[in-house]
Amino acid sequence: MLIHVRDRSPVAVAPAPSLFLAAAAGGGSLLFRQLFDADTGTFTYLLADVPSRKGVIIDSVYEQHGRDLSLIRELGIELVASIDTHAHADHVTGSWLMHEATGCEIGLAAVVRAENVSLPLSHGDRVAFGGRSLEVRSTPGHTDGCISFVLDDQSMAFTGDALLVRGCGRCDFQQGNAHSLWTSITEQLLTLPESCLLYPAHDYTGRAVTSVAEEKAFNSRLGGNATERDFVGHMENMKLPHPHKIAEALPGNLRSGKPRDTATAPAWAPLARSYAGLPELTPGWVAAHLGDLTVLDVRSTEEFNGPDGRVAGSLLIPLPELESRSSEIPVDRPLVVVCHSGSRSALATQQLLKAGRQQVANLHGGLSRWAAEGYPLEGASQA
Repeated sequence: MLIHVRDRSPVAVAPAPSLFLAAAAGGGSLLFRQLFDADTGTFTYLLADVPSRKGVIIDSVYEQHGRDLSLIRELGIELVASIDTHAHADHVTGSWLMHEATGCEIGLAAVVRAENVSLPLSHGDRVAFGGRSLEVRSTPGHTDGCISFVLDDQSMAFTGDALLVRGCGRCDFQQGNAHSLWTSITEQLLTLPESCLLYPAHDYTGRAVTSVAEEKAFNSRLGGNATERDFVGHMENMKLPHPHKIAEALPGNLRSGKPRDTATAPAWAPLARSYAGLPELTPGWVAAHLGDLTVLDVRSTEEFNGPDGRVAGSLLIPLPELESRSSEIPVDRPLVVVCHSGSRSALATQQLLKAGRQQVANLHGGLSRWAAEGYPLEGASQA
C-alpha cells in the first residue's frame, strides 16, 4: 500500500529554493544525509525529494533532536514523517519531538503497537515523500517488529539492526529469533541488487555503509558459504550483556519518544539552534524586546561609530577584548550578541556559553539582516 502522508508545513521554516536544495543534494534530485550519535553508535538518515522539498527522517535520536531539526529547517525541508526501523533498546527515538516541532507523522511497525504512532507500517507499504518513496520490508529476528526501508529505485536500503556492516542484530531479547533473522536477511535484503547500498542503524567502529555484494561475500555470520545452521549456532552463543539503556529506551520507544512528563520550563526566548549548534534569535524578536535585553556589539570601535550604525543602547566590546572585559557585561538581563553578518558574534556567543553564560544568543544574520528587515540603526548613513 502506498502511504501518502498528509501535507503539513514545518513550523517557522523559510522554504529553500529548489535550486539551492538541488545544489545541497550534489546536483541530484534526492538529498541524503547520514547523521551520527556517538553515545549510542546510532545512525540517523534524512532523505528529501528535491523538486517537492518533502522529506523523511529514519531512526532519529531523542538527544539529537535539536541538531536534526536545525538541519531540516536550514535546508527548508518539509518533513512528512519520522520513521523507525524498530523499537530500539539502546536509545529513545526523537519521533515525538519531531512531530511536535514539524507536524510530521510518526511511523513504526504496526506489530509493535506503540503509542502515538500515526503511520502503523506493514510489509509492502510504501512511505511517499514527494515524488519518491520507501518500500517497507518486514525483517524480524532482531525483534519481531523490525522493518527495513528500501528506496524506490533499490539503490539504497536502510536495514536497522537486522543487517549491520559485517554483522547483524542480536537475537536474544524482544522476541528475537535467529531462524527468523536468517530468513529476513537472506530473503528480503540480500535479494536486492548487489549494487544496492545498505545503511545500518548502528556501528561502533566507524563503518557507515556497505553493499549487498559485500555482505554476501564477507559477512562472517551469514555470507560466503554459511548455512542457516552456521548462523543460528553463532547467534545463539554470543552471550552479550543487555544494552545499558534498555530499561529507559524500551518504555520510551513504546510511547514513540514522548516524555512521561511533557511540562517544561518556559524558555527565555524563542531560540532556534543552527545546525552548528548555535542559539540564535531573529531581528524581529530582538527589536520587539530591546528593553529587556543587553545587546552586545563585538565589532571594532571604528565599525561601531561608522556609517553602518549600531543598535541603540548596545554595549560595545570588540571581540579581541571580550575575555578581558567580560566583567563589564550586565548579568541581570539576557544577552544578544551582534556584529555585521553574525560571524564574529557567533564566535563571541560560543565563548560566552563556554564561560558559563546561560541566557545568550547570536543575532541571526547580524546587523546586515537587521537593516535589510527595516529595523533602525543609530548613526547609520542615509546614503
